[in-house]
This record gives sequence, structure tokens and C-alpha cells, in this order.
Amino acid sequence: MTSKTSSKSFWFLPSIAEFIFILILVLILRGESHLLGDGDTGYHIRAGEYIIDNRTIPHHDIFSHIEPPLEWTAHEWLSEVFMALVHRAAGLTGIVVAFATLISLAFFVLFKFLRASGTGILVAAMVVIFAASVSTIHWLARPHVFSLLITLVWYMVLDTHQYREKNRLYLLPPIMLLWVNLHGGFILGLVLIGVYIAGNLFIAIWRSDARQSARRKIKNLSLWFLVCLLATLLNPKGYKILLFPFGVIGNTYLMDHVNEFLSPNFHEHLIYEYMLLFMILVFCSSIVKLNAIEILLVLLFTHMSLYSGRYIPLYAIILSPILARQIDHLLQERSARSIVKRFLRLSARTAETDAAAKYLLWMIGAIVVSIVLVLTQQVSHRFDRDEAPLQALEFIMNEHIPGNMFNDDEFGDHIIYAAWPRYRVFFDGRSDMYGTERLKEYFRVIAAKPGWEEVFKKYDITWVMYKTNSTLTSFLLERKDWHLIYSDKVASIFVKNIPENRYLIEKYPAVKPVIVEEEDDKEKI
Repeated sequence: MTSKTSSKSFWFLPSIAEFIFILILVLILRGESHLLGDGDTGYHIRAGEYIIDNRTIPHHDIFSHIEPPLEWTAHEWLSEVFMALVHRAAGLTGIVVAFATLISLAFFVLFKFLRASGTGILVAAMVVIFAASVSTIHWLARPHVFSLLITLVWYMVLDTHQYREKNRLYLLPPIMLLWVNLHGGFILGLVLIGVYIAGNLFIAIWRSDARQSARRKIKNLSLWFLVCLLATLLNPKGYKILLFPFGVIGNTYLMDHVNEFLSPNFHEHLIYEYMLLFMILVFCSSIVKLNAIEILLVLLFTHMSLYSGRYIPLYAIILSPILARQIDHLLQERSARSIVKRFLRLSARTAETDAAAKYLLWMIGAIVVSIVLVLTQQVSHRFDRDEAPLQALEFIMNEHIPGNMFNDDEFGDHIIYAAWPRYRVFFDGRSDMYGTERLKEYFRVIAAKPGWEEVFKKYDITWVMYKTNSTLTSFLLERKDWHLIYSDKVASIFVKNIPENRYLIEKYPAVKPVIVEEEDDKEKI
């Protein structure tokens, strides 16, 4: 009676799930996480606006000056339309709030998933906060955030079918139809179904006591795999969308030269490293063995996260339920120990209090407050002036620089956002579209290697906008056929000494380069 009254008295408090949601949302909106730390956000917004204004999805490049236009289909068109609509309503601040809400929602759902799976409330909270901390490495306002949330929902449907005998596989095809038009990560949905089929096949072969159940699950999963496969065809690229992820991963030159595709750098401070070590410690300590499906998931997503840092958030999401189950087993094994007994009692009392919370009340309130803060301009987010070429963009918008530019790839995204269609770029974040040949040409120029002039002639380059602290900028400063007309600590602009640029050279005859004390430019993008 006392405990019941006590729990009712705390109805006004946020649940732990809501607390996690609000905590992540507040940290992002206060600037603790840089969702605008990548210029790709800009070109996604402009692509979405193009689709809305023209009521068509482009099938050729619209942002670069390369002729003839390269083949490019905006396969993330639905995400881009969403971003364009949010941007038109509330600018970049609205974009940050929208994606912060999606990220916060993902970890809210993860907590609910762990609790529904039987994980103790304190263990669930700690694992989710750990996973969220690990995932910050790739928190950016880009379409892949949709994949983070959808992967989790997809995982929940498969998990409940496997372990709780709840067949909600019929939800997967409509989710896939949405996913395939939001982000290329849709391929993970098919891979995850394949993992569960393979795991059940192993069970059917080696475990006679579970053979009948495993065969039934294989049949169900195989049927819905085929339906989901058909759903993937309903996108602007048709069947080619299925080849796209493998084309990117299979391009070793691209994977080796684009920063976000590189393996994590353990010389940097990475919470991911601690999750890896903690995972090993927990698995080695528990006497409960992982089943076939869990082993496949651990091996696959650990490999993916080690292969490329961009997959670390997915690793954290997929490993969380497996890790939480093993921790719960460890606690039960050692429940006789006084410290573990006290922890379990505290967890039980916390769960009792949490059950009295009015779910969604605080979460909806936090979203409403965020929207009000945006509309009243009490919260403001923009690209970082210390990283993005914002002053240089103001300069080129005030001037009318003729001809084709050569630009830093990250600058290309910002140029598309701020100066397209007046200016068209040489390169931007769509490195998969530009392909290996142009990527090699790009690196040849930025390193000022032999053959750079041939690249400029090939594309008729008459001006350059590149990082101030770079090999290319230092090289052009020594050339008499190139003239510096603008320089700040982020970007420098050069024009070729030709008649078309004479008025700019005369207007800016003696611009001094800004000296930036930073490490040398690296040949990575």
C-alpha cells in the first residue's frame, strides 16, 4: 500500500525514457553537439528545394559546372524535401531542432526497447546513455539520421518476432518503402533480415528442441524479405538503388580517401573504444553464451564500425540490447552479493516510480518549448564561421567572378547552399557521384602535383576558392599567373591572370594572405 501511494505521488516527474530524450535534446540545442559541423546539410536543403519547386527529382547533376552534366539521382529525395520544408519554415535553427528531435527520439525508443525486452531499468538507462555518447561521433543534420531511427525500429520488429513470438513483420514493407526514399542505409534492413534467417537456419540444424519454431520463423522471414525487396524498387532509381550501396563500399579509392569512410582513429579520444573494451569484458565474464543471431550481429556490426567510423552509431544501437541482456545475466548470477542486491533493489524501486510517470507529457512539452524557442528566435544555430567559408561566400556574392571555379570539397557544399545557382562548383560532398577519376584529379590539384595544370585546362578553371592553410594556396601564392583577391583564416580566393579577371585584379591589387598557425593540409576529404 505504501509503495503504491509513493509511486502515485511522483506522477508529475518525467519518466527515465523522457529524461533521456530531454537530456539529449538540451545538450544538442545548447551546442554540445555540432549538427551543422558538415556542409552536406546545405546541398541537401537546396536539392530538396529544387524538387519542391520543379516537382521533379533530378536525374543529372544540377550543382556543378562539369559538362556534360554527370548522372546523379537524388535517391535521398524524401529526406531532402523534409529538410527543405523545415528550412523554409525555420532556417538552419529549425534543421538543428528537427534532427536533434529525431536523434533524441531514437534513444528514447532504444530505452523502451530494452525495457520491453526485460532489461532492468537502471541497466537500460546506463546502456542507452553509453550508446548515445558513443554515437555522437556521427551526429550531423543529414539523411543518415533517419536510418539510425528506422534501423532501430526494424531491429525491434525482428527481435520481438524472434524472442517474444509477436509477428509484426507485416510492418517491414511499408517501413522499407519509406526508408528506401529517405537514405541509402535501407540496405541494412535486408541485411538484418538475412542475419535472422541465417541464425534460425543454424538453430534448425543444431538444436532439435527448437527446430520446428526456427523453420517457421525462416519461412516467415523469407516471405517478408521478398516483399521488402520488391518495396525497394519503388524509388527514383528503380533496381539500380540496390547496387548503389555496394558500389560505394566497393570503391576502395573512395573509401580510402574520404574522411567519414575511414576507420576510427584510436589516437583520438573515442568513447567508442571504451564500448568495444566493455563489450569484450562483459562477454568474457558472462557464463550465458550468445546465440547464433547475436553472434552474427556482433561480428557484422563490430566489423562495420572498425571498417568505417560512420557506422559506429549503428554498432552502438545494435549492440545495446545484446549487451544489456548479458549485463542482466551477470547481475542475476551475482545477486547474492550485497552490492548487487542493493543495486537490484534500487532498480526495482526506480522501476516502480517510473511506472507512475505520465508518458509523453514531458517529451511533448520539450518539443513544444523547442519550437517556441525557434519561432521567437531565442535559439539560433548556424554554420561555424571558424570552419565554414562564410565571409568568403559574402565576398563572392558581392562580386561577380566569371568562369569556372575550383573549390575545396567541403566549401562546395557551402557554396551550393549560399551561392547556387549563381555559382556552380567543381566538387562537393557527393564524391560517389563524381567518381574515382575526378577524385584523383581533385587530389592532384590540391597537392599541386604534376598534371594539375592539365586538370585546370580540361575544366577551364579561371578562379579558385580553397582553404587558406593548404598546400594549394601556398603554391598559387608563388605563381605569377594567379592573383590573390581575398583571404581570411578559413578561405582564400585566387583568379587567373586573364583579361576577363582584369577588373578584379585591379580592384584588389595587393591582398595579403592570412597566416594560419595550424597543421598542414592532409590529402583527405
